[in-house]
Amino acid sequence: MSLEFIGYIGTQLSSETIDAPRSGLDLAHVEQAARAHEDGGFDRALIAFHSTSPESILVAQHAASVTRRLGFMVAHRPGFTQPTLAARQLATLDLITGGRTAVHIITGGNEFEMRQDGSFIDKDERYARADEYLQVVRQAWTSARPFDHEGRFYRHEQAFSEVRSPQQPHLPVYFGGSSDAAIEVAGRHADVYALWGETHAQVRETVARVRAAAARHGRTPRFSLSLRPILAATEAAAWARADAILKQAREVAARKGKLNKPAPGNVGSQRLLAAAAQGERLDKRLWTGIAGLLGAQGNSTALVGTPEQVADALLDYRDLGISTFLIRGFDPLEDAIAYGRDLLPLVRAQALVRPDLSLRSAPQAEPVAA
Repeated sequence: MSLEFIGYIGTQLSSETIDAPRSGLDLAHVEQAARAHEDGGFDRALIAFHSTSPESILVAQHAASVTRRLGFMVAHRPGFTQPTLAARQLATLDLITGGRTAVHIITGGNEFEMRQDGSFIDKDERYARADEYLQVVRQAWTSARPFDHEGRFYRHEQAFSEVRSPQQPHLPVYFGGSSDAAIEVAGRHADVYALWGETHAQVRETVARVRAAAARHGRTPRFSLSLRPILAATEAAAWARADAILKQAREVAARKGKLNKPAPGNVGSQRLLAAAAQGERLDKRLWTGIAGLLGAQGNSTALVGTPEQVADALLDYRDLGISTFLIRGFDPLEDAIAYGRDLLPLVRAQALVRPDLSLRSAPQAEPVAA
């Protein structure tokens, strides 16, 4: 299967190891990061969403204005915008960027953050709302005539979008969430299902669950895995760098009072913590140090080694059905440059000559139907 690489464009230079004061939006950093990902050969870059962050669609539009080829995966939380309006906003961005836009649906697992934006319903309700939301969004993207919708959460009369995505049948939908409710919604709507960097056994299990959920709707999604590669010229140097990153992260978290956080309520973080409980070094070179330290608050596991070793480990995940890799570093800008220079070309070259074992156990994933 063909591989896709997604990077990350933050609204300022920050990470678990960079204790930067919150500045809201650093446009110079956005521009520099966008150009670095384009020059490095990334297919897309994630523009993240948080209840206190700059608006992701607008940040993506600015990043697109300083690039020509780089695609964007815009994180979007359903339920805070009417689905008909969100459909037009995303289709408009896709038209402006020349078909370079995808949307990453994040339903939300942090109850406090959800309440910051005014949502007080529980997790199962949020996924039920996201399911209906995506039904309306997809209909707005594809309907040739005005349509009515009356559901549990939304009601529309003669809804229609005059703006259309240049991608057919519509821009791609990425979807994250590991609970049973999330996987059911993903089975109905995800073009690409996104996992965090779990163990081989965990990935194998989740891929099977999502495929089964999608098959009930006649769909075949692709799969994405999020990791934080730590590279160095030798394996020993890479592990030494991982140790230094863990020390830095502990110092930054202590200054910010973020150590000893309560157990996370979302299943994705719980799964990463379950992996971390097995040890800091799992499978060939999966490192759980940051996940264990900070309570797996997001994409926090790494592959550690030389570029050749990490490329080999990424292709091990391809053998499990992963075709998209979302990779970002603990030094986001410098690591993005290093990935483009040292890692992506190796993975792509090895993928051409190394047999894809996923093809022996499942059909090659194709773009899903609307």
